Amino acid sequence: MASWLQRLFLKALVLTALFGPAVALAQEDDPLEPIVGADIERRHIDEDMLDTENFEVGGYVGVLGIEDFGSNTVLGLSLAYHINEDFFVETIYGSSEAQKTSYELLSGAVELLTDDERDYSYYSLAVGYKVFPGQVFMSRNLAFNTHFYLTAGVGNTEFAANRYATYSLGAGYKIYLTDMFAVDIGMRDHLFSHELFGESRQTNNFEGRIGLSVFF
Repeated sequence: MASWLQRLFLKALVLTALFGPAVALAQEDDPLEPIVGADIERRHIDEDMLDTENFEVGGYVGVLGIEDFGSNTVLGLSLAYHINEDFFVETIYGSSEAQKTSYELLSGAVELLTDDERDYSYYSLAVGYKVFPGQVFMSRNLAFNTHFYLTAGVGNTEFAANRYATYSLGAGYKIYLTDMFAVDIGMRDHLFSHELFGESRQTNNFEGRIGLSVFF
Protein backbone atom coordinates (compact mmCIF):
# COMPACT_ATOMS: atom_id res chain seq x y z
CA MET A 1 0.00 0.00 0.00
CA ALA A 2 2.80 2.39 0.92
CA SER A 3 4.74 1.63 -2.29
CA TRP A 4 1.61 2.33 -4.37
CA LEU A 5 1.18 5.77 -2.75
CA GLN A 6 4.84 6.52 -3.34
CA ARG A 7 4.52 5.72 -7.03
CA LEU A 8 1.41 7.96 -7.31
CA PHE A 9 3.22 10.84 -5.57
CA LEU A 10 6.22 10.53 -7.90
CA LYS A 11 3.94 10.59 -10.95
CA ALA A 12 2.30 13.79 -9.65
CA LEU A 13 5.69 15.45 -9.24
CA VAL A 14 6.72 14.49 -12.76
CA LEU A 15 3.48 15.87 -14.26
CA THR A 16 3.87 19.09 -12.32
CA ALA A 17 7.47 19.54 -13.52
CA LEU A 18 6.48 18.93 -17.15
CA PHE A 19 3.26 20.91 -17.45
CA GLY A 20 3.59 23.51 -14.70
CA PRO A 21 5.65 26.06 -16.76
CA ALA A 22 3.33 25.68 -19.76
CA VAL A 23 0.30 26.49 -17.58
CA ALA A 24 2.09 29.52 -16.17
CA LEU A 25 2.96 30.79 -19.66
CA ALA A 26 -0.61 30.27 -20.80
CA GLN A 27 -1.80 32.39 -17.87
CA GLU A 28 0.69 35.15 -18.72
CA ASP A 29 -0.50 35.18 -22.37
CA ASP A 30 -4.14 35.33 -21.42
CA PRO A 31 -5.81 37.10 -24.35
CA LEU A 32 -8.28 38.68 -21.95
CA GLU A 33 -5.52 40.87 -20.50
CA PRO A 34 -5.03 44.19 -22.37
CA ILE A 35 -1.75 44.63 -24.24
CA VAL A 36 -0.27 48.18 -24.17
CA GLY A 37 1.69 49.17 -27.29
CA ALA A 38 3.31 52.37 -28.65
CA ASP A 39 0.87 54.60 -30.53
CA ILE A 40 3.14 56.36 -33.07
CA GLU A 41 1.56 58.71 -35.58
CA ARG A 42 3.34 58.65 -38.92
CA ARG A 43 4.10 61.98 -40.56
CA HIS A 44 3.90 62.57 -44.29
CA ILE A 45 6.22 65.16 -45.79
CA ASP A 46 5.36 66.66 -49.15
CA GLU A 47 8.70 67.31 -50.87
CA ASP A 48 7.10 69.92 -53.13
CA MET A 49 6.57 72.14 -50.07
CA LEU A 50 10.24 72.16 -49.02
CA ASP A 51 11.90 75.57 -49.48
CA THR A 52 14.42 75.76 -52.31
CA GLU A 53 14.68 79.53 -52.78
CA ASN A 54 18.38 80.39 -53.04
CA PHE A 55 18.21 83.81 -54.71
CA GLU A 56 17.31 86.98 -52.86
CA VAL A 57 16.62 90.40 -54.36
CA GLY A 58 15.88 93.46 -52.27
CA GLY A 59 15.75 97.20 -51.98
CA TYR A 60 16.77 99.42 -49.08
CA VAL A 61 16.75 102.99 -47.81
CA GLY A 62 18.95 104.49 -45.15
CA VAL A 63 21.43 107.17 -44.15
CA LEU A 64 24.99 107.34 -45.48
CA GLY A 65 27.57 109.39 -43.60
CA ILE A 66 30.17 110.55 -46.14
CA GLU A 67 33.24 111.53 -44.13
CA ASP A 68 33.71 115.37 -44.18
CA PHE A 69 30.64 115.74 -46.41
CA GLY A 70 27.75 115.18 -44.02
CA SER A 71 24.97 112.60 -44.04
CA ASN A 72 22.24 112.11 -46.57
CA THR A 73 19.64 109.62 -47.73
CA VAL A 74 20.92 106.55 -49.54
CA LEU A 75 18.89 104.26 -51.80
CA GLY A 76 20.08 100.89 -52.99
CA LEU A 77 19.42 97.49 -54.51
CA SER A 78 20.84 94.11 -53.55
CA LEU A 79 21.07 90.67 -55.11
CA ALA A 80 22.25 87.66 -53.13
CA TYR A 81 22.77 83.95 -53.70
CA HIS A 82 22.63 81.67 -50.66
CA ILE A 83 25.25 78.96 -51.11
CA ASN A 84 24.12 76.96 -48.07
CA GLU A 85 22.65 77.57 -44.61
CA ASP A 86 25.74 79.49 -43.47
CA PHE A 87 27.28 81.36 -46.43
CA PHE A 88 26.00 83.68 -49.14
CA VAL A 89 27.39 86.08 -51.75
CA GLU A 90 25.86 89.51 -52.27
CA THR A 91 26.20 92.35 -54.75
CA ILE A 92 24.82 95.79 -53.91
CA TYR A 93 24.44 99.16 -55.62
CA GLY A 94 23.64 102.39 -53.80
CA SER A 95 23.51 106.11 -54.50
CA SER A 96 23.48 109.26 -52.41
CA GLU A 97 24.57 112.91 -52.56
CA ALA A 98 27.27 114.65 -50.53
CA GLN A 99 26.59 117.82 -48.59
CA LYS A 100 28.95 120.77 -48.22
CA THR A 101 31.90 120.49 -45.85
CA SER A 102 32.19 122.61 -42.70
CA TYR A 103 34.85 124.71 -44.43
CA GLU A 104 32.52 125.45 -47.36
CA LEU A 105 29.70 126.40 -45.01
CA LEU A 106 31.91 128.72 -42.94
CA SER A 107 33.65 130.40 -45.86
CA GLY A 108 30.42 131.08 -47.69
CA ALA A 109 31.97 131.46 -51.14
CA VAL A 110 34.34 128.54 -51.52
CA GLU A 111 33.03 125.37 -53.17
CA LEU A 112 35.26 122.32 -53.30
CA LEU A 113 32.88 120.38 -55.53
CA THR A 114 30.29 121.21 -58.13
CA ASP A 115 26.75 119.92 -57.81
CA ASP A 116 27.44 117.07 -60.25
CA GLU A 117 30.61 116.09 -58.39
CA ARG A 118 28.62 115.68 -55.19
CA ASP A 119 26.80 112.68 -56.65
CA TYR A 120 27.92 109.59 -54.75
CA SER A 121 27.38 106.01 -55.88
CA TYR A 122 28.94 102.65 -55.09
CA TYR A 123 28.78 98.98 -55.92
CA SER A 124 30.23 96.06 -54.04
CA LEU A 125 30.56 92.28 -54.15
CA ALA A 126 30.66 90.69 -50.70
CA VAL A 127 30.69 87.33 -48.96
CA GLY A 128 28.37 86.89 -45.99
CA TYR A 129 28.25 84.53 -43.03
CA LYS A 130 25.11 83.89 -40.97
CA VAL A 131 25.40 83.63 -37.19
CA PHE A 132 23.08 83.14 -34.21
CA PRO A 133 19.92 81.80 -35.88
CA GLY A 134 16.86 82.18 -33.69
CA GLN A 135 13.33 83.52 -33.41
CA VAL A 136 11.66 86.75 -32.41
CA PHE A 137 8.23 86.48 -30.73
CA MET A 138 5.68 89.16 -31.55
CA SER A 139 3.03 87.48 -29.42
CA ARG A 140 2.34 84.14 -27.77
CA ASN A 141 1.24 82.61 -31.08
CA LEU A 142 3.31 84.66 -33.56
CA ALA A 143 7.04 84.19 -34.09
CA PHE A 144 9.48 84.84 -36.95
CA ASN A 145 12.77 83.18 -37.77
CA THR A 146 15.82 85.45 -37.57
CA HIS A 147 19.59 85.50 -37.81
CA PHE A 148 22.51 87.91 -37.63
CA TYR A 149 25.07 88.10 -40.41
CA LEU A 150 28.52 89.50 -41.18
CA THR A 151 29.81 90.63 -44.60
CA ALA A 152 33.12 91.63 -46.18
CA GLY A 153 33.56 92.77 -49.75
CA VAL A 154 35.29 94.85 -52.39
CA GLY A 155 34.01 97.26 -55.01
CA ASN A 156 34.19 100.82 -56.29
CA THR A 157 32.91 104.24 -55.26
CA GLU A 158 32.26 107.06 -57.72
CA PHE A 159 32.55 110.46 -56.07
CA ALA A 160 33.94 113.90 -56.96
CA ALA A 161 34.38 112.85 -60.62
CA ASN A 162 36.72 110.03 -59.57
CA ARG A 163 36.50 106.31 -58.97
CA TYR A 164 37.96 104.79 -55.80
CA ALA A 165 38.67 101.17 -54.94
CA THR A 166 36.54 100.44 -51.90
CA TYR A 167 36.47 97.84 -49.15
CA SER A 168 33.28 97.19 -47.24
CA LEU A 169 32.54 95.63 -43.86
CA GLY A 170 29.03 95.06 -42.61
CA ALA A 171 26.66 93.42 -40.19
CA GLY A 172 22.93 93.01 -40.05
CA TYR A 173 19.84 91.38 -38.63
CA LYS A 174 17.33 89.62 -40.85
CA ILE A 175 13.72 88.82 -39.91
CA TYR A 176 11.86 86.30 -42.09
CA LEU A 177 8.22 87.32 -42.35
CA THR A 178 7.46 84.27 -44.52
CA ASP A 179 9.53 81.83 -46.55
CA MET A 180 9.56 84.46 -49.35
CA PHE A 181 9.83 87.85 -47.61
CA ALA A 182 12.35 89.19 -45.09
CA VAL A 183 13.15 92.50 -43.40
CA ASP A 184 16.86 93.37 -43.45
CA ILE A 185 18.28 95.84 -40.91
CA GLY A 186 21.97 96.43 -41.51
CA MET A 187 25.04 98.62 -41.29
CA ARG A 188 27.97 98.99 -43.69
CA ASP A 189 31.31 100.77 -43.57
CA HIS A 190 32.67 101.76 -47.00
CA LEU A 191 36.41 102.39 -46.78
CA PHE A 192 38.39 104.18 -49.49
CA SER A 193 41.16 106.79 -49.85
CA HIS A 194 40.95 110.13 -51.68
CA GLU A 195 43.06 113.28 -52.15
CA LEU A 196 40.34 115.91 -52.21
CA PHE A 197 42.11 117.97 -49.52
CA GLY A 198 45.60 117.80 -51.01
CA GLU A 199 46.87 114.60 -49.45
CA SER A 200 45.76 110.99 -49.44
CA ARG A 201 43.55 110.04 -46.53
CA GLN A 202 41.59 106.96 -45.57
CA THR A 203 37.88 107.58 -45.05
CA ASN A 204 35.20 105.56 -43.27
CA ASN A 205 31.73 106.10 -44.67
CA PHE A 206 29.14 104.51 -42.41
CA GLU A 207 25.72 103.51 -43.64
CA GLY A 208 22.62 102.41 -41.72
CA ARG A 209 19.76 100.97 -43.68
CA ILE A 210 16.53 98.98 -43.63
CA GLY A 211 15.20 96.99 -46.54
CA LEU A 212 12.78 94.37 -47.77
CA SER A 213 13.94 91.21 -49.56
CA VAL A 214 12.14 88.68 -51.75
CA PHE A 215 13.36 85.08 -52.19
CA PHE A 216 12.87 83.09 -55.36
